[in-house]
Amino acid sequence: MPLSIININVNVTGTSSRFFNILVAPLTIADGTTIAATTFLNDSGNATDSFPIITNGYYNLYINGVLQEGDSYTITATELTFNTVTGTISAGTPMIVEAVEFVTVK
Repeated sequence: MPLSIININVNVTGTSSRFFNILVAPLTIADGTTIAATTFLNDSGNATDSFPIITNGYYNLYINGVLQEGDSYTITATELTFNTVTGTISAGTPMIVEAVEFVTVK
């Protein structure tokens, strides 16, 4: 059988959005502590109703500019939930949720 070349052309593009919250009071964190999505501002500085649901991508959480471990939190449309972590985050600390969604185009 002669050699044939198969050309597969798949383009992957991504979109991202970020959500910002600067804590107005200290936040004591225990397993299951939640922060409502409505306390965050979007990239335009407007209040948000919810986080996007990511089906093909990921979320990142930054606290005071430091990327947090992926297993230490979960994100739904309505809230950010801390998992198996404890501690206190000081008032004035910035928190950023980044939602990245991939789209594959053939």
